Amino acid sequence: MESLGSAPADPVSYEGVWRFTAPAVEASVPSARHAVRDLLGRQGVPVEDDVLQGLLLIVSELVTNAVKHAALLSPELAVEVAIAADWVRVSVEDNHPYRPTALETDYAQTGGRGLLLVKVITAEAGGTCDVEHTASGGKIIWAALPLKTQL
Repeated sequence: MESLGSAPADPVSYEGVWRFTAPAVEASVPSARHAVRDLLGRQGVPVEDDVLQGLLLIVSELVTNAVKHAALLSPELAVEVAIAADWVRVSVEDNHPYRPTALETDYAQTGGRGLLLVKVITAEAGGTCDVEHTASGGKIIWAALPLKTQL
């Protein structure tokens, strides 16, 4: 006979993969950031505020890069959020073939450090990030951060 205490509970899972598309225009930057924030909240993802803020900054940087550098060849971009039990991954896909690299800090420049910032935020959170080519000739830039569960 099985006791009531040994039956596994079926909590609502926050795990899954969500994908949305947006035009490669400046207005998509805050829209993407808000969509990701709202999704994590709606799913009840146990994410600490510092990880959440880093993740939202990463989304902003990646969408901004797609808008600034890929819009001519890729008028639409895709944002994907994948959530597992102990990590969350955000990625931005466009159809431009150029594969960017993170630039080193040059204090004389006023821009061009977005991917460097993504790498730093990701590393500080203990995550990983990369750029991959797609089968269609475009690219996906992603960052995965560990979820530090709140106690």
